[in-house]
Amino acid sequence: MKTIFQLSPYRLAVAALFYAVLSAPTFAQTHTVVLREVPLTLPAEAVIEATKQAVVATQVSGRIVAVAVEAGQRVKAGQLLMRIDAREASENAAAARAQLVQAEANYSRTQNLFKQKFVSQAALDAADAQLKSARAQAGAAGAGASHATVTSPLSGLVAVRHVELGDLAMPGKPLLTVFDPKGLRAVANIPQYKLKGAQQAKTARVEFPESRRWQDGVRVEILPTIDVQSHTATARVYLSDTDLEGVVPGMAARVHFVIGSAQKLTVPPQAILRRGEISAVYVLKDGKTALRQVRLGEPVADGEIEVLSGLVAGDTISLDPVKTGIELKQK
Repeated sequence: MKTIFQLSPYRLAVAALFYAVLSAPTFAQTHTVVLREVPLTLPAEAVIEATKQAVVATQVSGRIVAVAVEAGQRVKAGQLLMRIDAREASENAAAARAQLVQAEANYSRTQNLFKQKFVSQAALDAADAQLKSARAQAGAAGAGASHATVTSPLSGLVAVRHVELGDLAMPGKPLLTVFDPKGLRAVANIPQYKLKGAQQAKTARVEFPESRRWQDGVRVEILPTIDVQSHTATARVYLSDTDLEGVVPGMAARVHFVIGSAQKLTVPPQAILRRGEISAVYVLKDGKTALRQVRLGEPVADGEIEVLSGLVAGDTISLDPVKTGIELKQK
């Protein structure tokens, strides 16, 4: 005799709901899309540069005989960086000092003869001019010899070492580049047709796309000239010295000049699934999951991305689209 178990309608409804919960994909993290007050910005590509930077060179010729620093090393103002074999400059300095001694002796003799009225005033003036010329040449030669010792003009970091031990140093040839890491700014070129909007902006934010970091600029400076070839103006956004970890000169950045505010739909960047030029998000609605294509705008000031179409306020999306897609395929 077979026993047939029948479930009541209530128990059937509970079982169906339990099965639907188990079969629906579970989002590890979700995000509800809402309208937010975000700043309206004028974006521009930029490059990070140091406000205090020096390309160190020498004023004498000679072989580099000592290198005291490496790239990335911290140095202080006046610290020894390199030594140059400038024996020729030293010999010139010694010759200039010898000529100075001779000129001083000649002037002393001429002065004594002038007092005894054996020479004219013109002879004394000539001896005086010769002495002054010898002093100037000795000073210049001594300064040239001192340039064989290359020191740092500021405190900071060695960014680049352009030469190696044994290379020939020439006047004006770069030896090292030193910069102060505490003073950085983002430099952007603003097209002429966008210049008015940038000039009206009182503040600006700097975006680092690779790390998804944002930083407020402490001061905005737009130079009053426009390049005749590119028809762009140079804008400088100075960064705060308190949060510069990982920011170095030469980095690519994006400057956002704040020109107003508006209500916009935004989503976190990690929720976006990109396939070529198509962008989509996983939307959870009524216990079902659907991959919905969206059209995106520019990043807003806190790192989220504006949604132009494809979502409405109140939609719930997955913050881990890769995991959600794998769960859907396993169903």
